[in-house]
Amino acid sequence: MPSRPSKQLETFPNPTPERDYYIHIEVPEFTCLCPLTGQPDFATIVIDYIPDRRNVELKSLKLYMWSYRDEGAFHEAVTNRIVDDLVQALAPRFLRVTARWYVRGGIFTTVVAEHRKRGWKPAPYVELPRFAPANPMGGRST
Repeated sequence: MPSRPSKQLETFPNPTPERDYYIHIEVPEFTCLCPLTGQPDFATIVIDYIPDRRNVELKSLKLYMWSYRDEGAFHEAVTNRIVDDLVQALAPRFLRVTARWYVRGGIFTTVVAEHRKRGWKPAPYVELPRFAPANPMGGRST
């Protein structure tokens, strides 16, 4: 049976809930309709999150994104609705949705919306030095 668009976001248990880790998802073919003209709007949706107890199942996310194809929505509204739906399904520690809308009438638009779980504090960022790999012929590679 062929897949159909769906607003149902499926989840699965986080396999490592004791650790903060980062998940990055890009949806380069997001479409919805302009609520004023009915013309299609195209965007790349970027989802960055740190899960708590649940992770999003990717096929359900694909069908969820597909469900917007025939809906009219302003850029700001649809971006925030995606955040709200993902937060409701996942209850993540942190979630950011960046919607990079393609040019329309000479204007690019980017909308960024975030959620932070109450009381959650990110671990300090650690920047590791970059070392050149060892040269098998002796000495250091540059």
